[in-house]
Amino acid sequence: MAFFITKSLKAIPVFLPHTMLPQALIKSLQNVKGFDEEAFKKVHASGMQVTSVRLNPDKKVNGEWSMFNEEPVPWCRYGKYLTERPSFTFDPLFHGGAYYVQEASSMFLWHVLQQAVGAETTGLKVLDLCAAPGGKSTLLASYFKDGLLVSNEVIKSRANILVENITKWGNDNVIVTNNDPKDFSSLENYFDVIVVDAPCSGSGLFRKDPDAINEWSEANVALCSHRQQRILADIYPALKKDGILIYSTCSYSKEEDEDILNWMSGEFNVSGVKLKIEDEWSIVETITSKKNYGYRFYPDKVKGEGFFIAAFKKNDGYGNDFKPLSIPSISKNENALIKEWIKNDQSLFFFKQADNIIAIPQQWKNDLALLQKSLYLRKAGITIGSLKGKDVIPDHELALSLLMNDRVPVVYVSKEQALQYLKRKEFIIEDSVKGWALVNYCGINLGWMKVLHNRINNYYPVNWRILKD
Repeated sequence: MAFFITKSLKAIPVFLPHTMLPQALIKSLQNVKGFDEEAFKKVHASGMQVTSVRLNPDKKVNGEWSMFNEEPVPWCRYGKYLTERPSFTFDPLFHGGAYYVQEASSMFLWHVLQQAVGAETTGLKVLDLCAAPGGKSTLLASYFKDGLLVSNEVIKSRANILVENITKWGNDNVIVTNNDPKDFSSLENYFDVIVVDAPCSGSGLFRKDPDAINEWSEANVALCSHRQQRILADIYPALKKDGILIYSTCSYSKEEDEDILNWMSGEFNVSGVKLKIEDEWSIVETITSKKNYGYRFYPDKVKGEGFFIAAFKKNDGYGNDFKPLSIPSISKNENALIKEWIKNDQSLFFFKQADNIIAIPQQWKNDLALLQKSLYLRKAGITIGSLKGKDVIPDHELALSLLMNDRVPVVYVSKEQALQYLKRKEFIIEDSVKGWALVNYCGINLGWMKVLHNRINNYYPVNWRILKD
């Protein structure tokens, strides 16, 4: 994850003359497995752009939806390549969390999880350490549906984006934190899986983001390499014995990739995890001098951007019985009011934060208390809403969650109406039930409105609204 990733929602052809690629980078890659200088330069000069999305398996779109039928990303069951880049800003389904716009190479994390962790995820505790803007966290939330995901971002402004994307995805088993890696030191031997998508020099993004070229230097590579070591050293104690640590970058530089793997195996008692990959994927497996396995993605070989990923198994450590902590639950009367809005089959623990009532799976209530004591929490579970007398004021998180009771009134809108709603502008609906109602487009909830006798109050969050016309 580079410091200078830019997110553009418009398809802009990018043409990179060969001379723009840093010659120091080209020279450093000459003896790296899989590097083909001529093909590498050619693909960067081509102007070709690859657009891919990952569908949300828990949010089903009604009717014909073209993304269902697009070319699949071979290493991720929910990944799709798009034939062209649409304006995601003006797609209500994007705002409702029906899919996430994610680079295809990064989706290889799904395959790593299948190989290194397996299908049984019940009760597993997972940390996404460098999580913003949320691509890998939303993938992890879909994979570990029966686990607990802690999604962390150290930079406050980026944590805001992370909270927004986690909210749109809708899972109740995610806690968003805003901490430095060293802050996890009190959680020794706690996590079963840790994902470190490390800050890097960003050379894998040159085709997607040519501005990254101006930021690249050998000095920055060295700086990133030292930072990556610090991050890994800080977080390693929080991984359980036999736990899996997954490390990735969007850098081609050996100093940030294979050299980091060798540093890890020299510094800690870990074993590299070898993955099974299909030949037709054209992913390059590298084996370091210390028998660690890394997987390189070159844009001249795969349909995606530059990427590197590896997995380790931790061989040392011990069990850690954390002292049970508790958080007060809400009252019976509050519980009765809230449950009118929630599916009946949910096993949830409800607690209050200021005036808000929040839900998290019952099995994680003690873990929530522990994490709250150790870390700075930005979001936990799903905010259901607040109480005003005997009335519930539903929260936007509830509207986008997977917890909604089917008996809650719904207003189905057209695309034009949906966009007016997302812009917080006035729109007209016919014969709606008075009171609170969900705004729904093609089966995907977008948020709340309140229908009064002479007007409609739009409760879409002001800071999330579409500003473009």
